[in-house]
Amino acid sequence: MENLNKKGLLLIMSGPSGVGKGTIREKLMEDKSLNLFYSVSMTTRNMRPGEVDGREYYFVSKEEFKKNIENGNLLEWAEYVGNFYGTPKDKVENMRFEGKNVLLEIDVKGTKNVLSKVDDVISIFIAPPSFEELANRLRGRGTETEEVISNRVETARKELEFKSQYKYVVINDKLEDAVDEIRKIIKENL
Repeated sequence: MENLNKKGLLLIMSGPSGVGKGTIREKLMEDKSLNLFYSVSMTTRNMRPGEVDGREYYFVSKEEFKKNIENGNLLEWAEYVGNFYGTPKDKVENMRFEGKNVLLEIDVKGTKNVLSKVDDVISIFIAPPSFEELANRLRGRGTETEEVISNRVETARKELEFKSQYKYVVINDKLEDAVDEIRKIIKENL
């Protein structure tokens, strides 16, 4: 039986676009022994067909989002293309107090914000085996131009400079090895 008195872990996973964060997260979420809860972000962007409020995002108005900023209820937030995105602190804390281990998949800037506000965070930076491999993975998606791929690789070079601020760095060379390494990190911290 689960110990409901034990506060769950707060885990951050970040790394460059194309490094495999989403795939790693999906594999980790399948392992019920980790008791993981994926943190759903709040956004002001419009809901897309098939999306459900509270599953993909918590969809809110700009006014409501700004109130959350003013009330200190966002662990981190950013504005992209005119819309706001952020991690609601109350939802994360509620899950942790229920004993769930909460996983945030956020960028380097967001990680820095969370680390400045929460001291018991397990931060994991997912790194590519090489920039050449990262570019190949991005090309393999077949969704971006060479210019976009080049920009993403350049952004990845800059993000890699912050990997020393993370507690753990995992190189995603082989997917199953990276998943196993992160699974081991989580279990060691339980």
